[in-house]
Amino acid sequence: MGINTERDIEANLQIGPTDQGMVRLFIEAPGVEIPMDFEPDEAREIAEEILAAVKAAETVKR
Repeated sequence: MGINTERDIEANLQIGPTDQGMVRLFIEAPGVEIPMDFEPDEAREIAEEILAAVKAAETVKR
């Protein structure tokens, strides 16, 4: 299993601040809830990685 392995699973992703000053990524799928909390600096790094992946994905010929 890897990043290019497709799955037939639906999930909901919510992103927002917590009352503790963290950034939470909350993933919900049938039978599972995954809260992932990050310090603001860590969340900023994740956002930069997502933007870099967007740029790379835009260069892929379909």
